[in-house]
Amino acid sequence: MIDLILIAVLVMIIAAAGGYIYKAKKNGQKCIGCPAGCSCGTGGSEKKRSPCGCCGTAHKK
Repeated sequence: MIDLILIAVLVMIIAAAGGYIYKAKKNGQKCIGCPAGCSCGTGGSEKKRSPCGCCGTAHKK
């Protein structure tokens, strides 16, 4: 019985994560896990920017 409950909880977690990813991609987000949210700044010099690890864009530090 415990195994069934554990499996049900895991399926719910995976389904929720999949739903979140689907919704984010449907809304046009390029990189969901990016800590900066891929909201790149437009001003400043390139020395103050670092490349984003997931989408390759430059973000302000």
